[in-house]
Amino acid sequence: MHARFSAAFSGLPATLQNALKPLLDAPDFYGVLRPEQLTQLQQATGLEEDALALALLPLAASCAVATLSRFNVGAIARGVSGHWYFGANMEFRATTMQQTIHAEQSAITHAWLRGEKALDTITVNYTPCGHCRQFMNELNSAASVRISLPERAVRTLAHYLPDAFGPADLNISERLMTPVHHGFMLKGSTLEQAAIEAASQSHAPYSASYSGVALMSCSGAIYSGRYAENAAFNPSLPPLQAALILMNMHHEPLENIQRAVLAESAEGMLSQAAATRATLNALGCNDLLITLVSKTSVQ
Repeated sequence: MHARFSAAFSGLPATLQNALKPLLDAPDFYGVLRPEQLTQLQQATGLEEDALALALLPLAASCAVATLSRFNVGAIARGVSGHWYFGANMEFRATTMQQTIHAEQSAITHAWLRGEKALDTITVNYTPCGHCRQFMNELNSAASVRISLPERAVRTLAHYLPDAFGPADLNISERLMTPVHHGFMLKGSTLEQAAIEAASQSHAPYSASYSGVALMSCSGAIYSGRYAENAAFNPSLPPLQAALILMNMHHEPLENIQRAVLAESAEGMLSQAAATRATLNALGCNDLLITLVSKTSVQ
C-alpha cells in the first residue's frame, strides 16, 4: 500500500479495511476501482453504492497536494462504465492561485483521461464551490449527473447550479467527455507525439485553441493531459494541470518532471505557453519544448 493512504486507511471500518487491503496493496493501484472490485467491496461491507463512495472519500483526499491551504479535499467520479476514479485538490507553491486544481476537476479529468465516456455521480467530501459547479456544467451528463455529499441527500447538479449558463447559451454542441479527435498529425519524439495526441483529444470548442501536454518523469514514465475549456472561460483546466493529475494519481512526486512538451494549435486564439512554463519552473522543470500544430497538418 502506498504510504499516502496509510493514515486514512487506518481510520476506515474493519470490514472495509479487510476488503480494500488487497486492492491497495496491488502495485498498479492508481486511484481507479473497477466494477468487479466495487462489487466485492459491497458484498464484503454491505454498503450500497452511495455509502461506499462516501466511505472511500478519505482515501481520495489522501491524494491531495495541499501545499498552500493544508486543506485536503477528495472526490470520486463514478463513470457510466461502472469504474470509479479518485481525485483530489492540487496546489503549487510560487504560482498563482489560478493554477490550482479543485478535487472535482481532478476526479473528472482523471476519468476523462482514462477513457470514461460520461459520469453518473460525483461524490465529494465538501460542498462544491461555484467554480466546480460551473466546470461540471460542461459535462455531457450535466443534465443528469448526481452530486453526493456526506450527511446530505443526493441531488442533481441542477439543484446546486439552478438556471445555469453553459455551452448551449453559446450555441456549442460539443460537451466535455464526449470523445473527439481533431486529427493532428503526429511528429517528433515519443514525448512530442504524446502531447500532440493529447491536443487532438482536447476540448476547446470556444477558442479552437487545442492543446496538450506530455510530461516525462525521472522514472521514464510519460503522463499526458488535455485542455478542458469551459463556457464560462475561467473554470477551464489547462493541459499541464490535466497531466499533473495523472502523474499524481500514479504516486509520482511532481518534482520528478524532467522534460515536458506543450503542443498547441498555431491557429488558436490563446496560448498555454507562458502559464505552462511558469508552473513547470515552479516545480523545478526548465526543459519545455513547445510545438505548434497547424490546421494544414490535420489529416
